[in-house]
Amino acid sequence: MKLQLLNAGWFTCPYGLMRQGESFEEPFRFPVSAFLIETGEERILVDTGLNPAAIADPGGFYGQPEAMGLFGFEQERSVADQVDLETLTMVVLTHLHWDHVGGLPQVPPSVPVVVQRREWEAGHEPEQVKSNFFMPRDYEGERELLLVDGDHDLLGDGSVELLSTPGHTPGHQSVRVGMVVIGADVGHFAASFEDHRFPAFAADHEAQARSAQRLYGLREAGLTVLPGHDPELMLPGAVTP
Repeated sequence: MKLQLLNAGWFTCPYGLMRQGESFEEPFRFPVSAFLIETGEERILVDTGLNPAAIADPGGFYGQPEAMGLFGFEQERSVADQVDLETLTMVVLTHLHWDHVGGLPQVPPSVPVVVQRREWEAGHEPEQVKSNFFMPRDYEGERELLLVDGDHDLLGDGSVELLSTPGHTPGHQSVRVGMVVIGADVGHFAASFEDHRFPAFAADHEAQARSAQRLYGLREAGLTVLPGHDPELMLPGAVTP
């Protein structure tokens, strides 16, 4: 089994927006990651990075100039520039935020998309879309879906497991690949699993704290737990699963 971490761009925003206790006056540059899992005949993409069409003008692209005006996007290569998307057997979305689902329009609609049912339903309810800062433009359209409820053995052999880790968004999930856990936005930084200095926004901060504690327990048990946007850890390349 192979696991590769891909750089899918960067976004810049006020540091305090993404880490409580930091200054809202200080900008911070966050890496955006996706992952490719190769095992047997499976080629599984976990998250899809930024939408290439949104790089130049995120606020204009998403029709939210005020909210998205806080963000700057950069991208040297999209996920499509690094992975032959036609060869994918499935895409797993940890959640529906634009930095994780933005590249989905480049994925052929015949490739199954795996997401928590709770997340997908929230992404199609107007009030939930607004409160969770979802951008439906990234995930609209007909696709083959596999909606799961809670923890899920993705391949049926225990090698890749979806872990229900809600809080950051209603149906956020993490992905265990062997001894590596893709924690996504349960914690933006490695320290987040301990200090719980989460972004200022969340669907449920208490649920996010419980999810962080769950992943912290896995880390203490010897697994490698990758945070979502830590520039010191999210370096492109092979990861030993």
